[in-house]
Amino acid sequence: MSDAENTQPADVHDGAVASESVVPTARAGRYGKQLASHLGRKVTSEWDDTLGRGSVVFGAGRGSAELIGEETGLRMRIVLAPDAEPGTVDQLESVLGRHLVRFGARDELVVQWTRADGTAGSEQRLEADPA
Repeated sequence: MSDAENTQPADVHDGAVASESVVPTARAGRYGKQLASHLGRKVTSEWDDTLGRGSVVFGAGRGSAELIGEETGLRMRIVLAPDAEPGTVDQLESVLGRHLVRFGARDELVVQWTRADGTAGSEQRLEADPA
């Protein structure tokens, strides 16, 4: 692996991954960039088009997320801050997943999270409009 492939965005914590999702899509870079840009209005975020990866730092003792555009989809990894409150992983899964599903409505993206201990996390998908 080259140094460029191994480079993490500057604001990603070096802690353990609490939850991860790989969302199948042929447009991983596009969605990663859009997610980082949108969330950057309220939190610190960045996206590197050259590396096809970015980060979102939620701050206030919550944690961060790494966004990685891969050939098969967008990988999102949540790393909790050491002093994160219980339930924070649920909140961060929801924030990332809901926004991504909305951006990818046309592609019917589904976000399924897996926790570090191997258990299922939350799932976000586009809800059908009630008739």
